[in-house]
This record gives sequence, structure tokens and C-alpha cells, in this order.
Amino acid sequence: MSIKIQNLTVSYNFHPAVHHLSATINQGQWLAIVGPNGAGKSTLLNVLAGIITEYEGSIKGINPNNVAYLPQQTKLDKDFPITVLELISTGLWQEIGFSGGLSDTQIERCMNALEAVGLDGFENRQINTLSGGQLQRSLFARVLMQDQQVILLDEPFNAIDTKTLTDLTLVIKEWQNKNRTIIMVTHDLEYVKDNCPTSMLLAKECIDLGSTKSVLTKENLDNAKKVSEAFDENSAWCIS
Repeated sequence: MSIKIQNLTVSYNFHPAVHHLSATINQGQWLAIVGPNGAGKSTLLNVLAGIITEYEGSIKGINPNNVAYLPQQTKLDKDFPITVLELISTGLWQEIGFSGGLSDTQIERCMNALEAVGLDGFENRQINTLSGGQLQRSLFARVLMQDQQVILLDEPFNAIDTKTLTDLTLVIKEWQNKNRTIIMVTHDLEYVKDNCPTSMLLAKECIDLGSTKSVLTKENLDNAKKVSEAFDENSAWCIS
């Protein structure tokens, strides 16, 4: 099912973080959301994930209970005493709840997910001992365990090595081959140009949406910068 966003506005202290956004994201698309700093990219992803629930407008075709969400690493408490296996098993919370134990079958699924992201043998490692790339592989394994139709990725490739980048890109392409919808926030335009078929250029409002080649033009990027800079944080409240 396509995701249809109609006239979405998200405000903080009555000033817009996302402003009157309308867009359709087709099932099976790999969509990159790009734009200047402060453009509302992560805010939009948090609305789709159900983390932000107060907004104007409508969103159809997505249920926050049926999406897999990978947050930025900076939002994680890396010192929390938890093993890699325990981390990725939280992707099964809808099956086991927050205090239930794992069955042998579920443990096997977790081990298969670790193998799929190149972390076989890491199940008993504490997450605070992992490198940035290894932690990101663990988070991708957690998404694999969630096994949802819509996958939301917030800056999934920050501070990781080239090998991890290549391996996790293959995981995303496998999701796309299975007709999953991938919505990814990133600042890496070169990665987007090389890998992502479709893009949304966001500057609080949607500058353009379509094929990456047609969206990420110099003209559009310059326009996004101007629009983003034109938003005045001290302007009157948005009430339209």
C-alpha cells in the first residue's frame, strides 16, 4: 500500500519543523529524504514512526505498530548493560513482550539475523564493546527481526567503515527486492546519487520528490538552501 501524506505540518512552540507537506510514497520504493540541516528530515521520520503524534494534516497507508525503525546511534545509550543478542531480540517485542523469554526458534532467528549482517559470533558481546560499524550492523539485525513492510532508517551510515557501508547497502537492496518500502534520512548526497532510486528534497516543505537524478539538481539544492534559510524562527505563529 502506498503511503499518502496530505498537508502535514509539525510545529515546535508554534513554529513549523515540517510545513504543509504532501507526498505519496509507493510500496516497494527506496526513498532518500535529504535536505539542509534543520530541514525537518528526522522530524518527518519520527512522525511516520509514531514517535511524534501531534501534527496537522493526515497520513494514510502506514501504521506505527507495523514499521521497523532504526534510530540514529546518538539516540542510544551505548553504556546500557546489554548483549548483542539481547539488543536484536528487542525486535521481537510484539511476539514476546518486554519481559518474555526467547524460544529456541526465536534464538535461531536472531542468530540468522546476526549472520546476515556479518556478526556471527558476536551474540554475547556487550554493546559498549562494539565499534560504530559493529553497532550499526547490530541495529540492522534488529530491523531484520522486526520483519515489517515499511522500514525507516535515520542516518544509518554515519561514522561507519566502507566495508560496513557496502554490506549494509546489500541488506537494504535485499529488502527492496522483497518489495519492502524503505524511507531513509541521510545527509550523504553522493551515496544517494549512487544507490537510491527516488528522493525527497526537504526544506521544511517539499522542494521536489521523484527520481534522484531529477530531484538532486544544483537548482533544486540551491532553492532548498534558500527556502530553509528563509524560515524565521522569530516569525509569527503558524496558524494556516
